[in-house]
Amino acid sequence: MTTITRSSAPTRSSAPTRTLLTAAAAATPVWTVVALAQAFTREGFDLVRHPLSQLATGSLGWIQIANFLIVGSLLIAGSFGFRDVLYGKPGGTWVPRLTLVAGIGMIGAGVFVMDPADGFPVGTPAGPPTAMSWHAIMHMVTGSVTFIALAAACFVLGRHFTRTGARGMAVASRLAGAALILGDGWAVTGGHAASVTLATGVMIAMGWISLVAARFRTSA
Repeated sequence: MTTITRSSAPTRSSAPTRTLLTAAAAATPVWTVVALAQAFTREGFDLVRHPLSQLATGSLGWIQIANFLIVGSLLIAGSFGFRDVLYGKPGGTWVPRLTLVAGIGMIGAGVFVMDPADGFPVGTPAGPPTAMSWHAIMHMVTGSVTFIALAAACFVLGRHFTRTGARGMAVASRLAGAALILGDGWAVTGGHAASVTLATGVMIAMGWISLVAARFRTSA
């Protein structure tokens, strides 16, 4: 009599899984291209002083809002791809869950928009707003949830790759998570070019999630 273990139990067919992983793989390129294209072309925006989230304000803010919503949806779809491909493996529970939370957080960050500040959009007084609106507070909350989930997903992937013998991937996973923590930590201190370090940390961590999704896709 044959005993069926968790690792040998049926999973999703490979074609849907590859499609879902493709969504996760596309999330970072979409986010990066759309956000940086605006950062370098929208009048008054300075990446050294303004976080990328500030692009969601002003008459063209709908572009960045759409970027948040689309990328969040791609991460949510990708979380189900991770669930399928990691089923019964190390990290198979938490990588999908954390990616799902990150996707939901991205959507929340798009729904709740920052306040205009520090000269952007053009015509806004210099410096921070005198009072923070409720939706700006919610943006900070959902953004923080996203950052924590992305960093945690990278560390869980580090454990996955350690357990499966891919030491280089394990180290890279942990470095990606650390990059986000350091970037966010520096941004919280308000240090020089804080928005640049935050954007860099987010793109590294999210980029690693996308790269791993692309890697898993080839073997799905």
